[in-house]
Amino acid sequence: MPLPQAKSSERLYDAVADYDLVITPDGPLASTLNRQLDRPHLGSFAIPPRRHAVGRREQAEDRLAFLEMVNHDTISWKRSAYAIGNILQCWEHQGTHEAILEYDTYVDDATKRAVERIGEFDTASMELTTGRLDPELDIAVIAPEMLTQLERSYLPESYDTVKLFTDEPFDLPPFRILDSATAIVDAVEDAITTENAESVGIVLDQASEYSPLVESALEAADIPFFGGPGFIDIAEHRAFLRLLRAGHYGTDTRIGEIRPLLAMLGIDVELEHDEKRLYESDIPALSWLIAFCDEIEQYTFGEALTLFENRAGCDLETFREELTTLGIVDEPITERGVDELEFYLQSYEVPVDRENEGVLLADAKSASYVGRDVVFFLGLDEGWTHSPPRRPWVDQDTQYTRNIQSFQLLLQSGDEQHYLVQDSTGGSPVTPCLYFEELLDEEFERFSDLPSTTHSQQHETASTTAFEKPPTEVTNESVETISQSTLSTYVNSPRDHYFSRLVDGPDKDYFIEGNLYHDFAEFYVNHPTFVDTDVVDEVVDLMCTEARSLVRSVDEAVLRSEYRVGLETIIEYLDEHPPTDGVFLTPASGFGKNAIAEHFDRDVGSPVTERWFEDSDLGVKGLIDLVHSRTHLLDFKSGSKKSARDIVKNSALDEPADTPNFQALLYLTYWRSREPNERLEFTFFHFLETVDEAITGDPDLEDTLTTVTYYPTTAAEYVSREAFFDTLLKEGPNDCQKTLGKIDYDMYAALFDEELLPRTTDSDELIESEFGQTMMDRLQTHVGEYKYVTKGTKQVLRQIATVQAQNYFKSDLDAFEAFIDDRIDELNRQRTGDERFPVEGLGGEPNYRYVDNRDLLLEGDR
Repeated sequence: MPLPQAKSSERLYDAVADYDLVITPDGPLASTLNRQLDRPHLGSFAIPPRRHAVGRREQAEDRLAFLEMVNHDTISWKRSAYAIGNILQCWEHQGTHEAILEYDTYVDDATKRAVERIGEFDTASMELTTGRLDPELDIAVIAPEMLTQLERSYLPESYDTVKLFTDEPFDLPPFRILDSATAIVDAVEDAITTENAESVGIVLDQASEYSPLVESALEAADIPFFGGPGFIDIAEHRAFLRLLRAGHYGTDTRIGEIRPLLAMLGIDVELEHDEKRLYESDIPALSWLIAFCDEIEQYTFGEALTLFENRAGCDLETFREELTTLGIVDEPITERGVDELEFYLQSYEVPVDRENEGVLLADAKSASYVGRDVVFFLGLDEGWTHSPPRRPWVDQDTQYTRNIQSFQLLLQSGDEQHYLVQDSTGGSPVTPCLYFEELLDEEFERFSDLPSTTHSQQHETASTTAFEKPPTEVTNESVETISQSTLSTYVNSPRDHYFSRLVDGPDKDYFIEGNLYHDFAEFYVNHPTFVDTDVVDEVVDLMCTEARSLVRSVDEAVLRSEYRVGLETIIEYLDEHPPTDGVFLTPASGFGKNAIAEHFDRDVGSPVTERWFEDSDLGVKGLIDLVHSRTHLLDFKSGSKKSARDIVKNSALDEPADTPNFQALLYLTYWRSREPNERLEFTFFHFLETVDEAITGDPDLEDTLTTVTYYPTTAAEYVSREAFFDTLLKEGPNDCQKTLGKIDYDMYAALFDEELLPRTTDSDELIESEFGQTMMDRLQTHVGEYKYVTKGTKQVLRQIATVQAQNYFKSDLDAFEAFIDDRIDELNRQRTGDERFPVEGLGGEPNYRYVDNRDLLLEGDR
């Protein structure tokens, strides 16, 4: 891949060694030339125009102008910053600070005032505008096309130019493709030591994920570095801003939103509390923070900083100096004041004193040259592409030329270059920096389309042995049983199931509410005569108290009404359908705690409620909410109602559904082992389904119930029975009744002897099957080829398909037992490392709406 070869520093020095002064477009390039100076030299030898103009390290003019404006003018901070940015940018491209006044669209009172202020400053830009290089000097300018108009105006009329690039080609080293940003950073860390740190440079997009990862890795390894985090990136500074912001978030602030602040303050709060509202939490460790937030407007910025320093155990004198510089150290903390402070720190780079030792971190969009022996380039993606300012004073072609030449020079920095990239992330290809389209005479969409080598944890070449990590020895107990929720998660995405076992999640309002509803149902079954209107009121109050920290305050009145309707619906159902005496069950000591029972100081020992089971022979476990009778199980649900067809569909085995759920199938499989050869029912009781109707006064309890039935026979045996035939005769569609009325049961039953009934829930598939066509032929032959016979036969077949779609039969539960065995065997192989936990489940790509750990899932076979 031929790129123009940049001249080496030695070759450049040979070309400019005899000049009095060498002007470079980049500071690091000048430093490299100065280090090679082999003769006495008075004053500067190689230097960028700005540094030469002021004779010192230049200061950030935008920040100086901004501070002058905010301390002496009443113009808002954002208007001042906008005007100053336009003026300085226009100045750079047009050569004078007053050039902005020629663009009427960008001129207002703030702009005019800023022009006046800036004109009074002794800055590098003003020196470049008013001064000139000594024409008596013998001057060489390296790559003058990379200088801005303002920088070129500083040059004398006569000077010599030196090209940066030769006509020789530069062959890019192959891109090294690694699995992730973490793997890339690990590879870089492995190659750096405290001894070679001074020889290493790292180029990255400072706005990317690589920046904090690299900084953290180097800090952890005690490897010095510079050029990294700025003033606002210092952890204590960010935490102080979060503290000020937390005082104005409002009453719905969640603990998870301020967790970085809590870490800096030394406040340890369990992850389960993340979704709770700060002001409604009863966690003692948070009392200091809550008290500060309640009284925040009574403090000045300086006082708040002192409180933070004392609490966090740090010294933020530089931050206090910056507050003084802004003139707000003694100002009371208002929300607007916090907004302005945060805007300032995000907009301007506050100088930070640091030692320039160790690894050099360079921003891909700011650097043109890195003077280190070994340079690592991380990412090289479209984030490296400059976004040229869309302003009328900017010549886009000239700016693009400067950017792409800077990119070419940057790529060739160092004696060794290592390009470490990702080929895809989040399932999508990573787009290489757009400048490669201009530089490479090849078509490509991703890095693997270009000369590259791939490195992964599974395969390392000899050249990447430094990237290898020793394997970790892990022992696992084998899985013997699986719950319905675990099975559903596993079928959707095994890897999400894996991370769900490793990563804790915060409590949710619906978890707490659902548990309390279940506790109340169990309590009511045990103490129906105790529960009256007053008790219901007390339970509603208890639910509001328990959920208050997790729900918005404005929602509490609505939730209170919903809680009451849910409790009353549970009472109504259990009054109308009380469970039978559980004498057929073995005694049970109950499962877990019951918050309602504890509140009223009563026991809940009924054997029919909260019945835990675990059967290692079947490989299943779970918790039955209510054993309604010997052949009927019931589950309380606070979510949306599903139809029987949806329940059966979502428990499909051969082609798992997009929303897999095996609860009814698993519980019925277990209960069949207790009650073999019995017709069994499983009911989902959606007690919140009729909340809206309850408010209008017209609820129907039947609308809350969905029941699926297990028949201990085959589907063909069930639908071929005389009882089913009679049901079709009496309750089937008109043409179905009319057609079957022309035959007797014996002829109907004989139809099932000729062809095997396929196990399908698709009525069209059943009609087109051999069984369906045989039924059509026999009925047309016997009754006649009438339209109603054709239509009636299809209606019979649709009724048969509906039965199969809404119920379970013996073959379904048999297949599920084998399915469980296969999943447990598969899971154990993955847990022991014999197989990977794949991202894709049995149904292919996961349904990401039901994935709990989306950020942890790397796409593909990793």
